[in-house]
Parts: sequence; C-alpha cells; structure tokens
Amino acid sequence: MDFFKLLGAGAKFDKSRFKEDISVFKPSRRADQQTIDVVDIVPKELDFFGDHSRQQSKRSESAIPASQVSGSASQFIKEEDDHTPFKNNSEVATYLKNHRIKVTGSDVPHPVKSFEMLCKEHKFQPFVLRNLIKFGFKQPTPIQMQAIPIAVHRRDLIANAPTGSGKTLAFLLSILHQVHTEEKQGLRAVIVSPTRELATQIHEHLSNLTTGRKIKTWLMTKQTAAMQAQDPALRQKYDILVTTPLRLVHAIQNNEVDLSRVRNLVLDEADSLMEKGFVEQVDEILAACTSTNLQISLYSATMPASVEEMAKTIMKDPIRIIVGSKGAATETIDQNLVFVGSEEGKLVEIRNMIVQGFKPPCLIFVQSIDRAKELFHELVFDGINVDVIHSERTQTQRNRIVQKFRTGELWVLICTELMARGIDFKGVNLVINYDFPQTTQSYIHRIGRTGRAGRSGKAITYFTKQDAPYLKTIVNVMRQSGCEVPEWMLQLKNPKHNDRKILKKKPLERDAISTVPKYDQKRQKHKQQIIEQSKAKKQRVQPNGESSVKNKSKNKSHDSNVSEDSE
Repeated sequence: MDFFKLLGAGAKFDKSRFKEDISVFKPSRRADQQTIDVVDIVPKELDFFGDHSRQQSKRSESAIPASQVSGSASQFIKEEDDHTPFKNNSEVATYLKNHRIKVTGSDVPHPVKSFEMLCKEHKFQPFVLRNLIKFGFKQPTPIQMQAIPIAVHRRDLIANAPTGSGKTLAFLLSILHQVHTEEKQGLRAVIVSPTRELATQIHEHLSNLTTGRKIKTWLMTKQTAAMQAQDPALRQKYDILVTTPLRLVHAIQNNEVDLSRVRNLVLDEADSLMEKGFVEQVDEILAACTSTNLQISLYSATMPASVEEMAKTIMKDPIRIIVGSKGAATETIDQNLVFVGSEEGKLVEIRNMIVQGFKPPCLIFVQSIDRAKELFHELVFDGINVDVIHSERTQTQRNRIVQKFRTGELWVLICTELMARGIDFKGVNLVINYDFPQTTQSYIHRIGRTGRAGRSGKAITYFTKQDAPYLKTIVNVMRQSGCEVPEWMLQLKNPKHNDRKILKKKPLERDAISTVPKYDQKRQKHKQQIIEQSKAKKQRVQPNGESSVKNKSKNKSHDSNVSEDSE
C-alpha cells in the first residue's frame, strides 16, 4: 500500500477547487477578543491545513483544550442547572422519559442529573470530578446518568445506547470508583473489546481520567504479557486491565495473568463478543474470573435479543437500559441511500462527489480486504489524500494510519469492518458504505463513526440491483432514527429470514473495483486461470513421467478402503 501511496504522491490536492470546504476550518475573530475562545480554535483532529497551530499558544491557561472539548460526549445533551435529588418515583419516571431512557429490572437505583450530583451522592473521590472538568466533560449523557449509579451499586448491567453517546465514560467512571474504594489486591477490573484499536482508545481515556492518581492501568500487548510471565510480581502492580479476548485467553493459558481477584468485568461491543468466533474466548475469560462477587457489564450500540438471552445465562439479576430506540442509529446522522445500478456506478458516484467537493474527514467501508486494496489503487491517483486500513497491515502500520487520520494528515480512509466498532474519530463528517452492509448491526456501527457526541454527520450507502432485496433492512433503521424515507421504500418487503442469515455469513460476490471494462476483466481472469492450471499440472508430473493422478488411481485400486481425503 505504501508503494502505491508513493506512486500517487504526484497527485496534489487542489485547494482552490475545495476552497469552500477549506473555509470551514478558518477561525472567526472578534475585534475585542484578547484571547481566542475554545469555540474558535480548530481542534488538532480537524486542523487539516496546519494554519492554526500557532494560535494554540494564545489561549488563556484556564481554557479547556479544544480537542478535548470536541471529544466530550457531554455535548450529547443540553446542560441542566438542577442538581437536587429526586423527590419521588414519579419524578424519576418523568426524568427518564424526558431523556428517552428505558430501564427494566428490579430495585433500580435512581439516575443522576449532573457529575456533581454523582460524586456527592455516591462519594466519588475529588480527583474524578477534577479530571472530568479538566477534559471537558460538563454534563452526563443519558446512558451515563443511569448506567453509572447502577454499576456503582454493583448490579450486572446490559446497556444499549447509540454510537457516540458516552458509553465508554459510563463504565470507566464506575470502575474507577470501585477500584479506588476497594483494598489494593492486584487486578480488580478487566475491560474486553473486540479490536486492538478500540482497546487502545479505551486505555487512553482511562489514562486521562486517572491523571494525578496512583491507579495502575495495563493495556495488554504481546510484550507486556511476556514481561508479566517473566516477573509474576508485576501482576500486583496493576489495578485495571484493558485487552482483546484472544490476547487475554493466551495470557490465561500461559499463566501470564491472574484474574481470580477481578470483581468487575466489562464487555465492550458485547454483541460482537457474543458472536461465534469470540464467544468461546469469552467463556474461557469468565471461567478464569473465579471471584464470587464478579460484576458483569455489557455495553453496545446494538444488542440483538439472542445476545441478551445468552448474556442472561452468565449474569445475576441484570438491569437492562435502552437509550432512544432499540435498533436505531444516532438521530444527528443524515442518512442517504443512493442507487448506483452496478459496481461500476459506485466508482463513478464517488469520483463525482470528489469533483463536486466534500467535507473531510471521510470514512469509506468495503466488505473485504481485497476490495479495500482495489478501491485504494483507484483513488490514490485522484488527487485526494487517501489510505487504507485492514487486518493484513501490521499493528505498527495500523497505529500510524489511525494517528494520521486523527490529526488530519489523512482526508479519506478506506477500511473494512475492523474500524466499524467503537473507534472515536473526532469530527468525521462523512461515512460512505461503498459496499452494502451485511447486517443492520454492521450498518448502525459503520455510520456511527460520524454524528458523535451530538454533532451532525452524514452517511451515504450505495446499493446496486444485487442489494435491492435487502434494502428494507436499512430503510427500517432510517425510519426508526427519524430520517425522511420515500414512500416507495416503506412499501418494500423485508428480506426472508434465511436470506438474511446467508448474507450475514457470507457477503455478496461482486465484480472487482476497477476502471478496466468488465469484458477485459473476464479475459484477464480467464488467462490467469489458464496459467494457474498449467502450473498445477506441471507440479503434479512425477520425475518418471507419470502424473500423480495416475499413481493415485493405481493406489486406490489396490486398497479400496482408503478414502479420498487420506490420499
């Protein structure tokens, strides 16, 4: 990929063509302004042109860093001045309804109206509120209002809230409270996420919240796990562990980590961790957490009924929270469906968008690694700053690409499902589903990379004739999210259950992403097949001139009991 990046280095971005987009990042100035306010400073994640770095030093010392304010999920709701306790259950019910919070379960703790109220009622340490203010969190979001008090009361929890609504802060605050109030005795909390990128992001937030305190956090990597194995005494130095399931299972099997004292287990993106491929690993992690006081919390933007039923088998009297509508996307996202006819139409549509101008940063999702590479090869020469990320790239490359996209060095990032969950890219304006998502859960998480923390965003989903039978699944999400949907789309039939199961297991076969005509593609593919068949035939020929196929036939006639697989 880096080689193609170099080849495309001669394609310069035309600023004059995108002057309207560039003007978005120009700060406003007031005549009477001695210092630049937070709202007038472009966060580093959005400072694509490097024009504002010199202004950072002009801020007053008391100003909150703009990048941190922009990342605050507290913008998700309006500030409230009322910090008084609730008088009765009726007032609680009204408050929950106003914030679209639905709670089911027994003996549910009351929500909190502010972080001040949270810290006072539940006796949080002063450093928690201090760090919340320092990093720009002013007001709790709906999920934080209800989830934190429940977790602090040590109740098992199933939390379903939209993307970008502050779920990470919800479980981190409750963990910090419990870890700080309990006697130090090694690892006491474990946070499991499906991808390394998401685990790294969670650990960064955790490091910010523990600023100034002696709470040891551990992002498990291959190197740090090896250090634990060499010196078991290091295990006692950590309080909170953030990891991926496979890495943790490997550490458990090699006695590199001790989870016997863990009292708080959080599964982030729980529906993904409960799917086939991860669920066996989660079972092994649960078996290693032998404490009788283990508290389990599940968080995700999508929580299918089947996952909830499975989760209840490992939880004790869990409380269930739903913020907004279940199975809906964030309401701040403008969702659009675009018919492109065929695969060639997608490339035409995306190039037209580039010519007309678009507001970066932009994420483009495709269904496979091969298609990600193909699209990158097409766009790298089109005069835009683009790169691609997928599981075949090394961890170092992935970290570098994510960092460049965060800081605005990259305008467009092509990715697979690897980046669809949990990753918080501040200020992403546009998400394009180049390939139609295989499930509604995938769709919700993909488009959830924009419209975060109360900001507006835009999502475009291309669909072809192949995708038309599954269109209603996305239409349903759009309708539940409050988007305007044409009447003809509402009249579409839902796909059959078996068809949806097949699509979930395997994506549709699509033509290669290429400007080469389809006829030429088929000729090249046929030519390649002939070459491969010729090579295979040469490899089967034995030194004595007989082919291995003939030898196998003779062997089979001698022993009819030998199966073809054995041969």
